[in-house]
Amino acid sequence: MRRLRFHPCGNFRETYQEDFALFETDFGRLWVIIGLVLLFAVIPSISSRYGLFILNHIAIATIGAVGLNLLIGYTGLISLGHGALFGVGAYTAAILVTRVGIPFWLALLCAGGVTAVVGLILGMPSARLKHLYLIISTLAGQFIIQYLFMNWDQLTGGTEGFVLPKITFLGLDVRNDLTFFFIAFPCAVILTWMAVNIVRTRFGRAFVAIRDNDRAAVGMGIPVFRYKLLSFTISSFYAGFAGGLWSIYMGSITPEPFTLFLSIEYIAMVIVGGLGSFAGSVFGAVFITLLNEGLSQLTTFTMNVEALRQWALTIAPLREFVFGAAIVGFIILEPRGIAEVWRIVRSSFRLWPFSY
Repeated sequence: MRRLRFHPCGNFRETYQEDFALFETDFGRLWVIIGLVLLFAVIPSISSRYGLFILNHIAIATIGAVGLNLLIGYTGLISLGHGALFGVGAYTAAILVTRVGIPFWLALLCAGGVTAVVGLILGMPSARLKHLYLIISTLAGQFIIQYLFMNWDQLTGGTEGFVLPKITFLGLDVRNDLTFFFIAFPCAVILTWMAVNIVRTRFGRAFVAIRDNDRAAVGMGIPVFRYKLLSFTISSFYAGFAGGLWSIYMGSITPEPFTLFLSIEYIAMVIVGGLGSFAGSVFGAVFITLLNEGLSQLTTFTMNVEALRQWALTIAPLREFVFGAAIVGFIILEPRGIAEVWRIVRSSFRLWPFSY
């Protein structure tokens, strides 16, 4: 009897290694390589200084959003203290570089480490609190840290802050837009890759189990409180590292940026980009950063045009309105965020010309 041969018509996983593979096909790996080449070879050569300035802020926002998505999207713990943790990292890096004189790259790691410890303390109420009560707890942490920024004059400089000295790396000025691009984006790529791999480990599977049903996770033998603290710690490290990058890039630091609104910005990045998706974190960081910059440019434009100057004071407060509208709009129209829109578009190209 003739033996029939069956050819696979899809991606069939036969081992655990294949199931945990970061990329399912060689085609996906090829596109990642092409994307990295475009990112580090083409984009810097064609971008203006203003374009590089925006891209650098996108890289910083991406790191912070990835950390918060790990906490909210994968572990199911909502925090309103991410902006304050960002500030802890910013002040730590600035103080170490200015007053201790250590290299900036070591200051970045220390900023992440110190913020991780603060985040660990901030996450301790999660042992007994969740949902609304945990949100209130992290909100209290936000206000406490913000108060310290403004009133601990000997350490933070109070409301006046302080200016960082000139920082060089391999003879290049770190605050130069092009130089900082080749510092910030490799950091963003590496930290995002690390977060993706964390989720693929037993720690990530424990985070997802806690998010889906923490009581069932306890029944499965998962030490829930320990993993909640671990999620807070890792998320805080990302926030502190991003804050350290920000302070070194800006060259000066004051308490004004690290308010509750910054925490809301990062939550908006996660919701708009897509909960439980690191690609969504990148999309959300790009969207919110461009939205901020667009509103800022619109305000500047109306201020410089005589006929529109009367509208400038009306446009300036639109930032909060647009953020709220964007969050509500995505929750209603596409709860899974831009990442889901991208998945649908990508699937459409894969299946074309068929509709299924």
